[in-house]
Amino acid sequence: MFKKLYFLLVLGAALACKASPKHPVNVPGSNDLQPDPQESIVCQTVAKFITDYNYKKVELNDSISEVIYNRYLKELDENHNYLLASDVKDFDKFKDVLDDDLKNGNLNDVFYIFNVYQKRYNDCIKYSLSQLDKNFDYNTNEKFVFDRDSLPFFASQTESNNTWGERVKYDLLNLKLADSGNMAKNRDILRKRYQDLLDQSNKLNSQDVFQIFMDAFTNAIDPHTNYFDPSNAANFNIDMSRSLEGIGATLGVVNDFVTINTIVPGGPADKSRQLAPGDRIVGVAQGATGEFQNIVGWRIDNAIALIRGKKGTVVRLQVVPKGASVSSKPTVVEMTREKIILKDQSAKSEIKTYNSNGKTIKIGIISVPAFYIDYNDYKSGNPNYKSTTRDVKLILDSLKSKNVDGVVMDLRENGGGSLMEAIDLSGLFIKTGPVVQVRDANNKIEVDDDDDPSIAYAGPLAILVDRFSASASEIFTGAMQDYGRALVIGTQTYGKGTVQNAIDLDKVIKPSIRDLINQSAGAKKETTATGSQNKFGQLNLTIAKFYRITGNSTQHKGVMPDIKFPSVIPMNKYGEDTEPSALPFDIIQKSDYTKVGDFSGVIPQLTRLHEQRMSTSASYKYLMEDISDINKRENEKSVDMNEQALKKQRDAEEAQAFERENAKRVALGFAPLKKGQKAPKNEDLDFLKIEAGQILTDYINLGGKYSTVPVNQQ
Repeated sequence: MFKKLYFLLVLGAALACKASPKHPVNVPGSNDLQPDPQESIVCQTVAKFITDYNYKKVELNDSISEVIYNRYLKELDENHNYLLASDVKDFDKFKDVLDDDLKNGNLNDVFYIFNVYQKRYNDCIKYSLSQLDKNFDYNTNEKFVFDRDSLPFFASQTESNNTWGERVKYDLLNLKLADSGNMAKNRDILRKRYQDLLDQSNKLNSQDVFQIFMDAFTNAIDPHTNYFDPSNAANFNIDMSRSLEGIGATLGVVNDFVTINTIVPGGPADKSRQLAPGDRIVGVAQGATGEFQNIVGWRIDNAIALIRGKKGTVVRLQVVPKGASVSSKPTVVEMTREKIILKDQSAKSEIKTYNSNGKTIKIGIISVPAFYIDYNDYKSGNPNYKSTTRDVKLILDSLKSKNVDGVVMDLRENGGGSLMEAIDLSGLFIKTGPVVQVRDANNKIEVDDDDDPSIAYAGPLAILVDRFSASASEIFTGAMQDYGRALVIGTQTYGKGTVQNAIDLDKVIKPSIRDLINQSAGAKKETTATGSQNKFGQLNLTIAKFYRITGNSTQHKGVMPDIKFPSVIPMNKYGEDTEPSALPFDIIQKSDYTKVGDFSGVIPQLTRLHEQRMSTSASYKYLMEDISDINKRENEKSVDMNEQALKKQRDAEEAQAFERENAKRVALGFAPLKKGQKAPKNEDLDFLKIEAGQILTDYINLGGKYSTVPVNQQ
């Protein structure tokens, strides 16, 4: 089906390339960014994919155009800090035409809106710079409104200037209270901060504008259909595979210089023995003879695109060592790029011990940050491909060798990833059977099974989740709950029950179109030519919904825990049920499966034991206080600009926070800290994780008789 789909899209792209777009409108005071032919083609291609093949059938019409328009304005100026009401009134003429613009690949209206926004942004920062030498009176009872999202856009330039003058006053007061009353020093700090903001604005390019608009477009359709420009596509795929091809160093920008932050042990940068944290990279060349490109002043993402590349290729760097003068002659370091495994972002484990009824219970806790897989390695047949399931299997073998009594899978803040990994990971804990059902746009239902009869771990199991546990996390957790294989502990999960297909747009748009784009007037010259990025980006298209084996969708409702924890994450602000464009909850027929256990008889008893502990737990009390403070801060929209009043408030809050942090430490058996003392590394103050292990310990002490894996599955 996709082969036919690709052909249709390529044909459409070829025809559209010859269309005559509207002329751009210049906006003095902005960088006057304009779309290029490549973005026009991508725009049309993505629009056709979404209207023809997205699971949610959405027609591009005036109604959806208004939704896209409102989202675009929100993406640009959500807090109403920059645009004037007159700007928005001018933009209103585009409300009903963005649908046609998308279909025609005309981005001139979109870029006009952005350029007006950038002009206002730059004007606000420049005005702030002009106000820094004013003498402000901090004895008045004024308040600064920092949260303006519910306020109208500025009625006039005067109102905008007044608000930004108040912001300068507040920023200076913050510095005065935080460090010193040396206002000359504070003005210099703030001047540099504002100038940095202006510099970053001036480094924005057409691809940034295009990404912002495409976010507004795709999110108007559904929250999980996304377009990624080449840079973001590369980062997405690194996140999915937990690996990258490059030199093995993390980079940042310091004073316009691309600077090495850390070096990955065993990577090319480490092996070269010529690079160290703090070194500045001033030039990059491809291959042994390629010409150097100077990257001083570059944005970090553009520099990274040049330095990354395919495994086995050569990159040369011009480097000014840390501490050397910037005018020093750079040294040249030549390296062969390699595949770098991001071990720090992979599944990890620890063992916690619990003393209960005179016995010592050992609980293995496995933290799984995502459902990742190096799909290219897997597809090529590499038996050592990187994946969540492979990593967890090795961890389980290690924990079993250490004779743990139970295992907690910590999936908090695990936003999901590979559907295949969710199925394979489930297979580590059950013999065989269905794990998830998937229904496509044509209402065809496919049941995905675990076919491997081996079980990696058959002992007591619990899964810890929170509001940010989503997608593949919900598939795995839902399956384990439905089979009666694991206790689910925590809060209601996110509720993402949709399936996306990652489409490399380079494989959709024909090379002949690329040639046509490069020949077009005004086409940009490529500055990078590495294997780290594609040219047209990637579309993650929602193509199906997944359902639990019970028939229930996790969409909107997520997975409900067996034993509930209070949520630190505001449930009314985060979750699928807070997304206006989200698909609805529904139910299909259940799968044919056999439960391996049943916790229903023991959950009330475990809940009582948990609640008894919480009723006298100092840690639980502090957690509830934290949640109360978070909710209070969520509703704050302004702050005092009277120096004495704000200082009194800040001092009280700081003292309270310090006192509470020490109280938390003492409650968990750690020594309190002195003022200014840093907490020792590797201290575990994660009370909820500790309590999850305690609940599983309670279950083990009850004999585990309410949920057992049958003998023939051991």
